Amino acid sequence: MRLPRRAALAAPLALLAGRARAQDFPERSVRLIVPFTPAGQTDLISRLVAQRLQQDWGKPVVVENRPGANAQIGADAVAKAAPDGHTLLAITLTHAVNASLFPQAPYDFLRDLRTLTLLGSLPLVVVVNPASPWRTLTDLVGAARDGARLNAGSSGTGSPPHLALEMFRRATGAGASLVHVPYRGGAPGVTDLVAGNLHMLVSNLPECITQVQAGRLRALAVTDATRHRLLPEVPTTAEAGLPALRITSWTAIQAPSGVPEPLADAIAAAIRGALADPGLREKAGELGFDLIGADPPESRRFVAAEVTRYAQLVAEANIRAE
Repeated sequence: MRLPRRAALAAPLALLAGRARAQDFPERSVRLIVPFTPAGQTDLISRLVAQRLQQDWGKPVVVENRPGANAQIGADAVAKAAPDGHTLLAITLTHAVNASLFPQAPYDFLRDLRTLTLLGSLPLVVVVNPASPWRTLTDLVGAARDGARLNAGSSGTGSPPHLALEMFRRATGAGASLVHVPYRGGAPGVTDLVAGNLHMLVSNLPECITQVQAGRLRALAVTDATRHRLLPEVPTTAEAGLPALRITSWTAIQAPSGVPEPLADAIAAAIRGALADPGLREKAGELGFDLIGADPPESRRFVAAEVTRYAQLVAEANIRAE
């Protein structure tokens, strides 16, 4: 179908304007909003990327932590920001889950935000305090099946750790004896587990690896198909007898959906270039990330598929916003 004449003229002009904007970008400092607390998975990888982009662009790239409302406050701010590329958003699987968990959210996740690229993925780790009686995942599963009360922390309702806890609950039949304790990010839960204020945690790997390696937490299993290079002695959940507990977390960068496509592609290319930097790759690897750097179309398809996939789990597990 042919465009009306005015639209037909406007389309190439808009494309040219977008390309010119991409060539001049950035014109000032760039904000990368992380809708979680500092020192968590998303914050750590975002700061590595921001530091590299700042070097490449010659303009400040400021990481701004804006946690709250299950990571919706920061996401809403970016969804409503000027579509000029100077405000970006770091997201995780949490945001894909929020699309079904919060149908009345002040923004539409798939309509108002554009995924630029996937940064990386990593497994989760089932961890307990080393003073606990559970030395293996089998021990912990046995306690859950026997109805022992388990205060289990997560980085927030609908977060990957929370989804993993619901998988654990369903696989073990723990029912109401598994008490979900949501935090505003991953780091506070790790701190409480080390202090003995929780019984267990399914933690994002970067948030617990230091404490595990120092012996302040005991890792029982990783939630991936294979063991992780940083924890080679820790079995997978399948090896430990709980194959149903399998989940991979991920992080991505988004922009307001109105950002012109040439500019969005240019920003995505810059981020993917940053991910290829050997120094960044080394530091990300030390945190446990497997870097991805997928192109924009592939990244958008992946995120949309995750929205669909986890909407089913939200419904089946009757997960409700807390």
